[in-house]
Amino acid sequence: MTSPGAFSLAHNVPTEEDVDAVIDRLIQAGAILLREPDAPPQGGRRGYVGDPDGHVWEIAWNPAWPIDANGHVTFAI
Repeated sequence: MTSPGAFSLAHNVPTEEDVDAVIDRLIQAGAILLREPDAPPQGGRRGYVGDPDGHVWEIAWNPAWPIDANGHVTFAI
């Protein structure tokens, strides 16, 4: 993998369990595990993979950001 870029991409998932499932699926498809899924201090769950083009992806679940039936993240105001 090349050196990291100036940004990372993120993909939010609807459940805590989905973080591990999506990361496992991405690794099976050729991604490189960069950071095991864990619980950050602010809550939720996240992990990082590198895709074959060298882009870093965060796969995350945040209980404060529910995902609606259309797959959109919603924010409480």
